[in-house]
Amino acid sequence: MDLDNVDYHEIARRGDVEVMDVFLTAGLDVNLTNTRGHSLLMIASYNHQPEMARLLLAHGADPNQPDASGSTPLMGTVFKGDIELAALLLEAGADVRAVNGAGATALHFAAMFRQAPLAELLLTHGADAEARDGMGRRPADLGPLSDSPA
Repeated sequence: MDLDNVDYHEIARRGDVEVMDVFLTAGLDVNLTNTRGHSLLMIASYNHQPEMARLLLAHGADPNQPDASGSTPLMGTVFKGDIELAALLLEAGADVRAVNGAGATALHFAAMFRQAPLAELLLTHGADAEARDGMGRRPADLGPLSDSPA
């Protein structure tokens, strides 16, 4: 098998844990990125693959590795609305205050995409509700940070 032609990111996207474990055990770089800077963990997180994310984290994947736009796996997970994966990444040390190239944090994404339960999770892990993105907007300027009435 020509290992240079294996699409490891597709394996992560599909969540094929058994196959990925073989490659990681054989020495595959767990923080491998594609041409857009997406790590295996970013792809697994963005595609709702919690078992793949657990495997990658167990092999030492960096939960804060940004892609080419500066977004982190936590931001991708919040964008997709996956609270289970967000909690997993936070437990693994994801930086809740990380900022992407547009100045946005995961909390900005949670507010923008009306993911109040995720916003609450992020706030309990130290997200900054006063952080301003590149356009000067706070998360609450973009949407709700809680399901509770104001």
